[in-house]
Amino acid sequence: MKKLIVILHNIRSTYNVGAILRTCDCLGIDEVVFSGYTPFIDKGLPYEREKLKKQIHKTALGAEETLKWHRAEDIFTEIEAQKTKGLKIVALEQGENSLNLADGQDFIEDMALVLGEEVHGVSNDILEKCDYLLEIPMCGTKESFNVSVATGIALFALRKNELSGSRKFLRTQI
Repeated sequence: MKKLIVILHNIRSTYNVGAILRTCDCLGIDEVVFSGYTPFIDKGLPYEREKLKKQIHKTALGAEETLKWHRAEDIFTEIEAQKTKGLKIVALEQGENSLNLADGQDFIEDMALVLGEEVHGVSNDILEKCDYLLEIPMCGTKESFNVSVATGIALFALRKNELSGSRKFLRTQI
């Protein structure tokens, strides 16, 4: 299985963070990196950390405790560190040269997927450091999905070939 990490940069909602963590756990993501002001249980006073833990747990349902993670103090240093490890840096963002995830190409390289803030996405200075952009095509009147929904779509597309035929946790009762 290729190495796939997720970098959460300036995601403001604890509920989005929790939903993304749960998706990352379900799809076997190797590591999650928290960057910028993305909330997690590693900062603040004890009562603040407890509040964040409760909010994140509401949607993560325990994935916050099973995933490997770390906090990056500087997003650009983190990007360079991941490139040094041989990972392609890919942003989930719409752009002139973005690759359409619906085109069905196989992504076989190890990569770090950068997710940006809910309203403005990934900033231009970060996009300039990326090897390429991935885009989910839009068919309706809205220009984007919620970041946690978009993450699920993108990560599934990136893992789909590795998941083919895999039914590790089948429900035995309905």
